Amino acid sequence: MTPAPAGEPVDWIDETDRVLGVVDRARMRAERLRHRAVFVAVIDTSDVVVVHRRAGWKDVWPSAWDLCFGGVVAAGETWDDAARRELAEEAGLVGVDLEPLGDPFLFDDESVSLLGRAYLARTDAPIVPQDGEVAELDRVPRAGLVAWAEGRVVCPDSLRRVLPLLAGD
Repeated sequence: MTPAPAGEPVDWIDETDRVLGVVDRARMRAERLRHRAVFVAVIDTSDVVVVHRRAGWKDVWPSAWDLCFGGVVAAGETWDDAARRELAEEAGLVGVDLEPLGDPFLFDDESVSLLGRAYLARTDAPIVPQDGEVAELDRVPRAGLVAWAEGRVVCPDSLRRVLPLLAGD
């Protein structure tokens, strides 16, 4: 699989979610412009979280583990539509109910600047990655997520912002 097109349009936003302009994905990454992103944690009925290792070609945090499926919200796309699209693309899950997990959150580090929204998808359906962004799957009991994350390279946005929501839910 190949990375998302560099010309993909993305809303450049401020910390209050006001659109400042539409830029292409390449500029958003190069200038570390704030954008929207979705995070979908998949949990089965046994309270086990499906985690995954990202493909080595990803533009940020290649080969890192992640607690959520998700990604950049396209220009003009709604949060919910983006979450459904990403879940279908990365996990092969369609028609799964999504419940918001906490409030939208800001995340900034040396690699990204984003406003994120997390969702919970409860399902026992098989995970079948579709787009090559997922290199490996694993399953971790929800109560063991903090211990699992220790000693692993985990995407810092989901580690810092979504893990506390999962651990406290």
